[in-house]
Amino acid sequence: MLIEFRNKAAFPGWELAPQFLSTLITSYQIKNVLEIGSGANPTLDSDTVLSLGINYTTNDLSAEELKKAPKIFATWEADLCNTQEIKNHSKKYDLIFSRMVNEHIGSGKQYYENIFELLEPGGVTAHCFSTLYALPFLVNRIFPEKLSNKLLDIFNPRDRQQHEKFPAHYSWSRGPSKKYIQKFHSLGYEVLEFVGYFGHGYYRKKLPFLHLLEKRKTNYLVKNPISFLTSYAHVILKKPE
Repeated sequence: MLIEFRNKAAFPGWELAPQFLSTLITSYQIKNVLEIGSGANPTLDSDTVLSLGINYTTNDLSAEELKKAPKIFATWEADLCNTQEIKNHSKKYDLIFSRMVNEHIGSGKQYYENIFELLEPGGVTAHCFSTLYALPFLVNRIFPEKLSNKLLDIFNPRDRQQHEKFPAHYSWSRGPSKKYIQKFHSLGYEVLEFVGYFGHGYYRKKLPFLHLLEKRKTNYLVKNPISFLTSYAHVILKKPE
């Protein structure tokens, strides 16, 4: 089991996601992939999916989001926290992946239980997500949705057609700790990796002085980690064979 703390520059939830996911697929000899919440934006492009020779299903709550996905991807409109939908779904997967989804899940326990059911024996699930107690994400959790939307538009504007903002709950979205490792074990998973990342870029454009302080804090925490203060994390879990 790998437990580490790193600078957010190494976080695989954004630009590094295609490389991270491709490495998982080749390392674990994956054939059937489900990506959760990726309807409009599957992490791998069509050419990469073809070159890897995999079956790739993109999932979302929204049929409209799924319509935006390239045609090479199979689609599944479903709520991964809805146990009945999981029971009615006959297909199993070697790898279930998500990025920047878990913080929006209402019940982390139900979510990971359902993923466990969707995995083949020996299958792997990997997730990249933001964690609650970094200040921007704490604000996102506490403030009313209308206000947090306005703040996001100020500090991190995005193309809402391809990157819509969804309500954040942060259930089970925490950095590496004995408590959360035990939570995963209690559901039957083996924890392969649990990595926390410090720092964020939300102050960079609008508040450069705070951004400088954030960078200094990040450098300190990487050397003296406090799991409670991570900004992001990734976890890789395995269902026993």
